[in-house]
Amino acid sequence: MADDRDLLIQLQPDAVLFVGDLSDGDFKLVKAIQQLPLPVAVILGNHDRGRDQTGEILSRQLKLLGERHCGWGLRQWRSPHVAVVGARPCSSGGGFYLSSAVEANFGPMSVNDSADRIVEAAMKAPAQWPLVVLAHSGPTGLGSDMQSPCGRDWKAPAIDWGDQDLAIALDRIRKHRVPQLVVFGHMHHELKRGQGCRQTFVQDRFGTVFLNAACVPRRGLDPSGRELCHLSWVEFVDGQLSAASHRWFLPDASVAYEQTLFQSSKSTVMPC
Repeated sequence: MADDRDLLIQLQPDAVLFVGDLSDGDFKLVKAIQQLPLPVAVILGNHDRGRDQTGEILSRQLKLLGERHCGWGLRQWRSPHVAVVGARPCSSGGGFYLSSAVEANFGPMSVNDSADRIVEAAMKAPAQWPLVVLAHSGPTGLGSDMQSPCGRDWKAPAIDWGDQDLAIALDRIRKHRVPQLVVFGHMHHELKRGQGCRQTFVQDRFGTVFLNAACVPRRGLDPSGRELCHLSWVEFVDGQLSAASHRWFLPDASVAYEQTLFQSSKSTVMPC
């Protein structure tokens, strides 16, 4: 994380979003995020609870992160104006499943209860601010092929492995406003057994952009042996998404490679 911290400090983004699966219950990365001198929003993933079913490891991480963790909650910043709504923490995809660790920390709930919590958080966001939904797993409805943003690629048949509660919540939120961006991870960009790469960017008919940021591993070497770090990068202007890309940075914070997903104009920056 030290290298990541140095890179982020050099880049000075307006906000940093963490889509989860930080570690298998290891607190080092959580502590490093806690000390990051930048606006941060975190959603913990299914691997972050480790193998502990009691919820104690998850509880300790939640306490360390404090308000930085936005599961079923709202994070917002005034400079620049951005509202980040957290979906269900520690999701493992596949519709709806509440682990015993999550239940121990948040209590039992149904798929509709979870959707209600997401909607409630979204309704607290200022109406004129950009609305970003931060999830570990994306919603159902983005496709059922293995190459889809949330498509199952490790077992046949390929099916939609997104979160049902998040899809329900987004439908309800749209009755009041359209989220500009839903960013998530969980489903790795590179498919299992060399089956190719996943689609990582979708814009629906309402104008909401869905961005899968799960490039794994995020660090590696290019053919020339240069060290690279991946960040998904989004920009806003006048409250609207204006650019989205996958970027691979060199240690000096320059961009070695960029995959442009969407481009409009000059904007507010936010790596994920």
